[in-house]
Amino acid sequence: MSRPDFHIYSVQEACVLFAQHFNLAATAIRLPGERDLNFHMTCEDGTQFIFKIYAPGTDQDWLAAQDQVLDHIARIGGFPVPQLLLSKADSSTTAITDDDGNRRLLRTLNWIDGTVWAKARESHDLDFAQIGTLLGRLDDCMKEFDHPAAHRDFLWDIAQTSKHREFSDLIGDDNVRAYVTDILDRFDHGIAEKLAKTPRQVIHNDANDYNLLVDGNLTINGLIDFGDFIETHRICNLAVALAYAMMDQPDPLACAVDIITAYHRVNPLGEDEVAILYDLIACRLAQSACMAAQQYAKEPDNDYLLISQAGVNDLLARMAKLNPAIAHYRFRDACGWEPCPGSRKVVNWLTVNADQIGPVIPQSMDASNLHIVDLNGLSLDPDGKLRPANIVTDAIFAAMDAANAEVGVGKYLENRKVYQGPFFETATRGEWRSLHLGIDLFVPDQTPLFAPLDGVVVVSNDNARDFDYGPIIILEHKTPCGLTFYTKYGHLSRTSLPVSPVGKTVRKGELVGYVGPYPENGNWAPHLHFQIMVDLVGMGADICGVAAASEANVWSSICPNPNLMLGMAIDCQDIVERAPAKITAERSRHLGPNLSISYKKPLKMVRGAGQYLYTDTGEKYLDMVNNVCHIGHSHPRVVAAAAKQAAELNTNTRYLHDNIVNYANELVATFPDPLSVCFFVNSGSEANDLALRLAQAYSGRREMLIVDHAYHGNLTSLIDLSPYKFNRKGGKGCPDHVKICPMPDGFRGPIRSDDPECGRKYADLAIDQLRAFEAEGRPPAAFIAESVLGCGGQIFLPDGYLKHIYAAVRASGGLCIADEVQVGFGRVGSHMWGFELQDVVPDIVTLGKPIGNGHPLGAVITTREVANAFYNGMEYFNTFGGNPVSCAIGREVLHVIRDERLQANARIVGDHMMARLREIAAGNPLIGEVRGAGLFIGIELVHSLETKEPATEKAGQIANMMKDRNILISTDGPMDNVIKIKPPITFDLDDANTFLGNFEECLALVTP
Repeated sequence: MSRPDFHIYSVQEACVLFAQHFNLAATAIRLPGERDLNFHMTCEDGTQFIFKIYAPGTDQDWLAAQDQVLDHIARIGGFPVPQLLLSKADSSTTAITDDDGNRRLLRTLNWIDGTVWAKARESHDLDFAQIGTLLGRLDDCMKEFDHPAAHRDFLWDIAQTSKHREFSDLIGDDNVRAYVTDILDRFDHGIAEKLAKTPRQVIHNDANDYNLLVDGNLTINGLIDFGDFIETHRICNLAVALAYAMMDQPDPLACAVDIITAYHRVNPLGEDEVAILYDLIACRLAQSACMAAQQYAKEPDNDYLLISQAGVNDLLARMAKLNPAIAHYRFRDACGWEPCPGSRKVVNWLTVNADQIGPVIPQSMDASNLHIVDLNGLSLDPDGKLRPANIVTDAIFAAMDAANAEVGVGKYLENRKVYQGPFFETATRGEWRSLHLGIDLFVPDQTPLFAPLDGVVVVSNDNARDFDYGPIIILEHKTPCGLTFYTKYGHLSRTSLPVSPVGKTVRKGELVGYVGPYPENGNWAPHLHFQIMVDLVGMGADICGVAAASEANVWSSICPNPNLMLGMAIDCQDIVERAPAKITAERSRHLGPNLSISYKKPLKMVRGAGQYLYTDTGEKYLDMVNNVCHIGHSHPRVVAAAAKQAAELNTNTRYLHDNIVNYANELVATFPDPLSVCFFVNSGSEANDLALRLAQAYSGRREMLIVDHAYHGNLTSLIDLSPYKFNRKGGKGCPDHVKICPMPDGFRGPIRSDDPECGRKYADLAIDQLRAFEAEGRPPAAFIAESVLGCGGQIFLPDGYLKHIYAAVRASGGLCIADEVQVGFGRVGSHMWGFELQDVVPDIVTLGKPIGNGHPLGAVITTREVANAFYNGMEYFNTFGGNPVSCAIGREVLHVIRDERLQANARIVGDHMMARLREIAAGNPLIGEVRGAGLFIGIELVHSLETKEPATEKAGQIANMMKDRNILISTDGPMDNVIKIKPPITFDLDDANTFLGNFEECLALVTP
C-alpha cells in the first residue's frame, strides 16, 4: 500500500497531544484505520478512551453532525454507543496544524471494552436477536432526529445503489459480476420504486460485525462508528445489518429471521418494507463488491481487499441459489403476519364452498372406512432404516385390513423419519425436511384419481429420482372471486402423464391419473400424495412435499391442510413439535410481550407426574414452585374424573346437574359457619373480581383497604388492588379509591416479630388507613388480604393481626375478604385454610390455583347475608363457571386430599423442612429469616443481618444453580431476595432431603 501523504503520529506523539488537549496522562496503543489515526488510550486511573486524529480534509461540520447524533441518543439513554469527551477548551472537536502544515482534527470518545462481533462469533454461539432489538430501538430513537448534513450523496446508501453500476465492470470474478449485475437490474426495474414509498429517517447505516461489540456475557455492549449515518429509508438500516450477520452462517435466513423478529417486536415494520428486504440485503452486498473492486483498481497490489470480500462473495453465491419467495415468506412469518399472502382467503373459500368439491378417489371417505397409518412404525426397521417398499406395502395394507378400512391415511404435518438421505437434509445441522405437507391416501395401485374442481394442468412430470414423487401432476384452480391455488397428485403411475399433459383443462370429476406401483412411484408403498398449494414459489414440479419443522409456519401457509378438500371426518393433522429456541421465537411473534419465561435457558416441559416435571429430552425435575398442580401433576384420579364427565356432558348452570350441588356441599363443608354460599368461576382473578362486586353490593361503597405489595389478579379491577403491579414498572400508582396498609413484615418492617404486640401494632397501622377513609367521609367497602402474603415474600401474618383489623372494618360497615388463591386446600398443614391460622372467619373467601389441580377453576365462598345483598335483580351468570366437568374435577381434588392424607403430609414434611432450614440458617449469615407453615416456605437472603441489605443476586444465583441440579425453585418478595417453596403437597420427605442437601451446597457456593 502507498504511504499516506500526511503526517503519521507515533504513539508517543499521540500521548503528548492527548495530555495537551485533554489534560489526561495516558499510554497509547495504535489501532487500525483506513485514513484516520485511532489510538486506544489508558489513563493512570484505568479510564480508557479512543483518541482520533483525523486525516487532512475531514469536514468539521460533518463531525459536528455526528456529535449531535450521539448527543440525541445520549439524551434518550440506554444505548451502548460511545460518548464524547470534551477537551480542556470545552469542545468536542479540536483543530491543530501538523508538522506538514495540514489542518488536523482531534476527538476523544469513551472506550467500550468488548470483543467485536465478527471475532466473538468465531468461537461462540451468539444470540443474533439482540442485533434486531438494538437496531429496532435505535431506529425508534432516531425517527425524530434530523440534520442537514444527513441529506447527502453517499455511495453506501442502499437507496443510491444504481450509482454502483459504473463500478460493476471492475469486478474481476465472472460469477460475482453476474450476481451483482442481476441485483442492480432488479433494483433499477422495481425495487427502487418500491423502496421510495417506504418510511425515511436518519439511520446508523453501518451495523456490520466489526462495529458491534459484545461483553464477557456475549451481550452487545457497543455500537460504534457513526461516520456513515444518513437520512434514507429506515429499512436500509436493517438490511445493512442483515447483510453482515448472514455471512458465514449455516442457514443465513434463519439468522436473519431471528434479527427481524426481534426488530419488529420493538419497532414494527411495514409489509412494504419486508417485501423488498431480501433484495435490499443483496443490494448491500453488491455495493460492497463494487466498492472493493473500485478500490482494488486504484491499489492493485492490495490483495487484502480481495480477501476481505470472501464473505461477501460467498453470501452472494448462496443467495443466488436461495428462493426469494421463501425468504420473503420467512421474513413475513418473523413479523407474525400471514407468511404466504392470500392463504387465508383460499382456506376460507374452500371452507365456505366445501359442498362444491368433488371426491379425489372412488373409495368412500367415511370415517369408518379410514385408518390412520403409522408410517414411521411400519416403514422403519429396528435400526431406524427404511424397509423395502414391498415389505412396507404389505405392512400398511395388513393394518388397513385389520381395521376393516379401504383407505389408509398419512397425516398432514406428520413428522416422518422415513425421509432419509442428502435429498432431505437442510442447512441446519441435525434438522431434516421431515414435516409432511400433504395427506397420503393409501389405496391399491392403479386406483383412478379425479379432479375435485375444474382446473388446468400446469405440471406433468416424472420426478424419477428414488424417494421422490415419481410421476406428478399439478392442477391450477381459479375461483369465481379471482383466487388461484393448486392441487398436487404425487406417486402416480407413468400412464397418468399422457392422461394429463400440461395445458389440458380438466373438469371436476374427470380422470387425472392413477396411483402408481413401486418402484415407478418413487419406490414407496402405493398411495396418493395429495397437497394444496397457494403458491408454487417458482419451483414447479419440485415444489416441496415435506419441510423442516423450523419452517412449519411458512410451508403450512403455502400448503394448507388438504383435508379442506378431502373432507375426512377424522383427525388427520399432527402437532408440530419445536425445539425450545423455536418455541421462544414463536412466543415472541404471536403472544403478548408481557409474558415472561423462567430461567436464562428456558425449559420445554412435556410431561408431569406427581411432584416431577419432564423435559422434551427426558430430564426429570423436582418441582418446588407449582402450587397450581396441588395434588401432583396429572393426577390419575383427576384425569379420569375429567375424561369421564367430558365424555358424558359439559354445559352451563342453567340446567340441573348433580355435580354442582355435590361439589358445593362438599366444598362448603370445609369452611366454618356462616360461610355457606358458593359462586363458581374460572380463575382466582375472576374470584377476586366477584368478591369485589359482592362487597360493593353489600356496602354500597367502592373504597378498598389493601396490604402493601399484594397481588390479587390480572383483571383491571384487581390491578387497582395490587401494589405488586401498580407501584412497579408500567403501573400508574395507587388509585384514589384505595389505601395501602403497611405489610406486616416482622423481619424487615418497623415492628419486629419478637415484639409480643407485633400483630396488634401492625393492625393499628392498617386501622389508621381505615380512619383516614372515614375522615374523608368514605369508609371502605372491604379489606382484602392474602391469608399468607405470597408476592410479599411468603410473609406469615403476626398473631392477632387479622382479628384486630376485621373487627375495625366490620365496625365501619365493611366486609373482610380472605384471598386463599395461593395457600388454601391444606397447604399450611395445620389447617385447611390459611385464614384459620389467625383464628378468624372472613365474610368472603376466594379460591383459585390449587382448586382444580391445573384445570381453570375458581370459587367464591361467602355468607347468606352477603349473597342476598348481591341478589339485586341483576342475574349473575358465568358461561363456564360451575360446569359439570369443572365440578367433577374440583370434587375429585377434595377427595384426593382426603384419601391420600395430603394435608397431614404437608404438615409433616413442612415441619421437617422448617427445622432443617433453621439449622442451616444458624450456620450461614446469608439467611436472614426462614418462615413458613406446611409446604409454604420462604427463605429470605441478606448480605447482613444488621443492615438487612437484600441479597437479590445471590437468591437468583441459587435458583439457577438449583435448576442446574434439576430442582426448580423461584424467588419473590419486594426485593426479589426470598427463595419461595410451594411444591405440590405430594412432596415427600425424600424430596425434602434432596432439596435440603442441594440447597445447602448451593448456599455455600455463593456465600462469601
